[in-house]
Amino acid sequence: MSGFRVVETATRWQGAFLEVVDAQIVAADGSIFQRDVVRHPGAVVIVPVTTDREHAILVRQFRAAVGHELLEVPAGKRDVDGEPPEETARRELEEEIGHRPGRLVKLCEFFNSPGFSDEYTHLFCALDLEPLAHAHAVTAEEAAMTLERIRFADVDALIEQREIVDAKTIIGLIQARRYLERTAGRRG
Repeated sequence: MSGFRVVETATRWQGAFLEVVDAQIVAADGSIFQRDVVRHPGAVVIVPVTTDREHAILVRQFRAAVGHELLEVPAGKRDVDGEPPEETARRELEEEIGHRPGRLVKLCEFFNSPGFSDEYTHLFCALDLEPLAHAHAVTAEEAAMTLERIRFADVDALIEQREIVDAKTIIGLIQARRYLERTAGRRG
């Protein structure tokens, strides 16, 4: 153990799903300091894999925080109390790309930006995709999304060319590609 511990928090701002708190921390030497912390409900990230196992389906969507569109894997907040991450992943895929996964494989979990936020993400690979008769976008951003198929063989070049700059997408595509390489021939 490092000897650091949070001894007090106070909410400074509360939004629709985010909260900013002042956290008071006591260090191992007894000194006290403050940090701003963003509380987040957590997220799911899904890499939808096509039947040929050579492509992923990504979404291009506007992101207000950066002021332009980004090419990303589907993702969403864990904003339904008690909903297991797998169910959130299924729901997000239906909303964002109009497909239901036949199988979800958990690839990893990670903190997105632990220097200031507690957002924790569950990453899945979605296999055996089944198109839905009717996709149902929930938000204006989802309604304006466009879908793009990218080849796993092109991922490194897309990252190097800065066509893909979103961290969860980079992590997701690399982890999914590793999984598919490990299970090639097994359809696992």
